[in-house]
Amino acid sequence: MILQNYTLVTDFVLVGLPIQIAFLGMIFSFFFVIYIINLTANFCIMAVTFLDPALHTPMYFFLWNLAFLDICYSSVVVPKMLVDLISSEKKISFYGCLLQVHFFHFLGSVEVVLFSVMSYDRYVAIAHPLRYTTIMSPNTCLCLVLCTWVLAFCHALVHTVMTARLPFCGPNRVKHFFCDVKPLLMLACTDTSLNLRLVTRITGSWTTTTMLLTILSYIFISKFLFKIKTSQGRRRALSTCSAHLCVVSLQYGTAVFTYVRPTTKDSLDQDRMAAVLFTVITPALNPIIYTLRNKDMKKALKKLFMRSNN
Repeated sequence: MILQNYTLVTDFVLVGLPIQIAFLGMIFSFFFVIYIINLTANFCIMAVTFLDPALHTPMYFFLWNLAFLDICYSSVVVPKMLVDLISSEKKISFYGCLLQVHFFHFLGSVEVVLFSVMSYDRYVAIAHPLRYTTIMSPNTCLCLVLCTWVLAFCHALVHTVMTARLPFCGPNRVKHFFCDVKPLLMLACTDTSLNLRLVTRITGSWTTTTMLLTILSYIFISKFLFKIKTSQGRRRALSTCSAHLCVVSLQYGTAVFTYVRPTTKDSLDQDRMAAVLFTVITPALNPIIYTLRNKDMKKALKKLFMRSNN
């Protein structure tokens, strides 16, 4: 069996965030509210893009996928983190931990590739508006999304299998608020230098490559923006692109900070704080940023609320 392990450890204890007991209730309430905002806002985007025929375009198809991803991505981590904040037992089973590792890296990998796909979509819309519907046909969009999910699954599977094969014979306290590869490697009772290199190189290459593709798309987009003659058309294009750039900067910035730089025991504390940003805060901010910067989305939301009130 691929996931066979020869360990004495049957479960792990998640250390969690370094929070003083006096602030525990306030921190729990804050994270709970942010999670509810995340679910509500992303469900609204999914509903609006599905129900409004005017939003049945490639851009909003990818945005629907992003909203779905943000719900799933944060749900891998946040519910368990909230339970652990108010629980004395912060245990997670060995296989539960592996599942969390897999889905965290799987969904995170889908998201960063999806950002590249969305930036390419914006490039085609601005640079080739007359050929946009031909280039970004429904089949092309579906193929891009399916390939993204399959490649991301394979990428995450490498980390899961490599981690599952390590012997864990104690201690079992994970210095994080969820199971991630790097803090788990610190607990293995064998040499993990190969695993650390794999995390840095594979995940680092995955993140850096998709980030460079996104940057390249926006370099080409900037060239074509200056060719748009009307100021209204330029503002509309800039509004859509700036929303995407805000979201991309948050996600890539924290991913590069966590997985590209070398790992030390001291860096794990910094990783925990960065993880709060991309697992709790960013998924809730994404729909807000896209809605505030997108007139079509705001119009569609108003129509949906008016229809529900009638």
